[in-house]
Amino acid sequence: MPTADEGSSGSTGAPLRPVRRPRTALAMSPDLPDDLFPPVVRARLEQITELHSAEVLDDFGTAHAASVLADTEVLLTGWGCPRIDGSVLDRSPGLRAIVHAAGTVKPFLAPEAFSRGVLVSSAAAANALPVAQFTLAAIIMGAKRVFPISRSCADRRTGRIEADLARPLWLGNAGLTVGVVGASRTGRRVIELLHQVLEAEVLLYDPYVGAAEAAALGATPMDLDPLMAASDVVTVHAPDTAETRHLLDARRLSLMRPGALLVNTARGRLVDTEALTRHLVAGRLDAVLDVTDPEPLPAGHPLWELENVLLTPHLAGAQGNEVARLGASAVEEIARYAAGLPLRHPVLADDMGHIA
Repeated sequence: MPTADEGSSGSTGAPLRPVRRPRTALAMSPDLPDDLFPPVVRARLEQITELHSAEVLDDFGTAHAASVLADTEVLLTGWGCPRIDGSVLDRSPGLRAIVHAAGTVKPFLAPEAFSRGVLVSSAAAANALPVAQFTLAAIIMGAKRVFPISRSCADRRTGRIEADLARPLWLGNAGLTVGVVGASRTGRRVIELLHQVLEAEVLLYDPYVGAAEAAALGATPMDLDPLMAASDVVTVHAPDTAETRHLLDARRLSLMRPGALLVNTARGRLVDTEALTRHLVAGRLDAVLDVTDPEPLPAGHPLWELENVLLTPHLAGAQGNEVARLGASAVEEIARYAAGLPLRHPVLADDMGHIA
């Protein structure tokens, strides 16, 4: 179910009552709707919209797609949505809103949508929650050096021995200083959880966030170099753009204190993988990497074997029953549209240059 900031109700908490039911079509991978829209969410979708077709659009080039697009007001999109460019918009004269039941819209949405006045929304805020929860778990486990110690014990098939606990340069979650790189939706969720669970000191680097906004988030704004040097943990939540490629390069990684932990649940290109590998092979840093560059790493890459590295296959985002949260968020966004209310999670043309 949606969390408090993902639902559609107003101050009364009652579900919105749309004044009309917009003609809506699904555009995503055909195997996705059952996960996105379990029975309760599907019933809500059918209550607030007139679904154009039971068939999911995964190819805009077919005759069936052409007939659907010609009579669709809202496209409810998801992973696997075909590219929506000028030619698709030309065939969609009544299209007024694109509501994405997933994170970023950048891979499939052309800028023409904004210039033609189409409203765009994303469930990125709903997807930020599982990523932030994964990140918090990685920080808690990583700060206790669970991953290297566990692998060391497993390799010997023995229980804990004092030598395992004597190795770490630091160990524990009391009084952590955590550097958050990027006040994205996920970055903000992480900051919130760090205060709620760990009472950590939070440093923030984000060139788009001023001192007052950072203070409101409970973070100390800081340039990236001093943040890297001052943090016990650095966690990455910036978008993948031309400007952020290798944002954490060899020089900045060298600023991290020995024994520090790097967590990356954003995009692999933000970190210079080979420079990081040198620090990890030397045992100077630990890392939890849900993303890498390239992704996946090639067979035989040193990171596969290191005890002080946990690699996961890009799974921090919504998985399993978490996916329904994205569908519920998108459906309630359509309810707001149908009720004539502003979208809760709009994507604006000016955002496209610096969002993930």
